[in-house]
Amino acid sequence: MLRWALIFFIVSIVAAVFGFAGVASAAAGIAKILFYLFLACAVIMLIVGLSIGRNITR
Repeated sequence: MLRWALIFFIVSIVAAVFGFAGVASAAAGIAKILFYLFLACAVIMLIVGLSIGRNITR
């Protein structure tokens, strides 16, 4: 998911350089959403992993 966020970020930068403001803002918006989704999934998996690790050691 982070890879797709980076791809959309690069697409938005390239589109901004060539002057496609609509495409650039749309790609940047998608990249931002995917990044925050990745971040939320990473935090959830960290919490789940820590809770499972505590249960195994008990």
